[in-house]
Amino acid sequence: MATTHLITGAFGFTGRYIAELLLAKGQTVRTLTHSPRRRNSFGTRVAVFPLAFDRPDLLREAMDGVDVLYNTYWVRFSKAGFSQDEAVRNTQALFEAAQGSGVGRIVHVSILNPSADSPYEYYRGKAQNEQCLVASGLPHTILRPAVFFGHEDILVNNIAWMLRRFPVFGIFGDGKYRIRPICVSDFAELAVREGVATGNRCIDAVGPVSFSYRELVTCIAQAIGVKRPLLNIPPLLGLGMGALVGLAVGDVVLTKEEIAALMDSLLDSDAPATGTTHLSSWARDNAETLGRKYASELARRHDRSKAYSEL
Repeated sequence: MATTHLITGAFGFTGRYIAELLLAKGQTVRTLTHSPRRRNSFGTRVAVFPLAFDRPDLLREAMDGVDVLYNTYWVRFSKAGFSQDEAVRNTQALFEAAQGSGVGRIVHVSILNPSADSPYEYYRGKAQNEQCLVASGLPHTILRPAVFFGHEDILVNNIAWMLRRFPVFGIFGDGKYRIRPICVSDFAELAVREGVATGNRCIDAVGPVSFSYRELVTCIAQAIGVKRPLLNIPPLLGLGMGALVGLAVGDVVLTKEEIAALMDSLLDSDAPATGTTHLSSWARDNAETLGRKYASELARRHDRSKAYSEL
C-alpha cells in the first residue's frame, strides 16, 4: 500500500537518491526545498513545498498526512547567508512541525560521533538535533554517516580532481587517521528500510571498508590511473593550500574544523557495515568521470536552478 513520504532536499544529493527509491516502489513523495526550480528528473511525481522554517503553518501543511519524514537538511560550514547555529534552530523547527502534524516516523541524517561536548561546532550541532528528536517523542531512526561517495559527491570527487591537476598531493599530518565512507545509493536503501522500521534506532551508516586517509587517496589515485607523490604536510599548510584552491574555484574547499575532525578519526566507526559497495570498485567503474569537474558547495547553495551534476 502506498504511503506518503516527505524529504527535505529531494532535488539535492542524498535526498534525490531516497526519492528515486521511493518512487520506484510506487510511494507518494513530497519535498521541502529551498530550490523549487532546480532541474530534476522527477517532474510532477514529487510535490514541492517551501522549506520555510519561519512559517510553521507552511511546514505543517507540507506534513499533513505524511507517514515518514526523511531529514537530510544541514549546512557544512557557516558562511554569509547560512550558519550552523541557524541550521540547528531550523532543524528543531522542522521536528516541532512534525510533532504538531502527527508525522508517523522520522529518518534523520546526522554524523558519526556527534557530541554535545565536542570542540567542533558541526558535531555539537548534530548532537543537539539528535537530542531534540529524541525529546520530541516521535518514532525515529537516526542515521550517522561519515562521508558519502557517489555521483555528485564532493569530497571523493574533489580529491580526484586535485589528483588529476596537481603534481603532488598533500596529506595532513601522518595520514594514518581513518575514514569509513558509504556509497550514497547504499545509504538511500538503508534510509528507505528504516522508514518502515519500528521503535527508535540509531545506526552508524558506514561502508564495508575503513581506510586510513593515505589509503583513501591512494585508492582514488589508482582508480583514475594517476601517480602522484603523497607528501605529509602540517595541517595549517594544508589549510592554506586549500584556501588558495578555494580562491581559484570560488568555494570553501575544506575548513580548519573539518581537517581537525578528520585527523581525530571522527569519520570512522567499528560498527557493522550497512553498505556493501566498495569505494575501490565504484571509483574504478566511474574513473572516466570521477574528478573531471570540481564540485562546488557554494555553487550549489547560490545557484538554485541547475542540477548538482551541472555545478
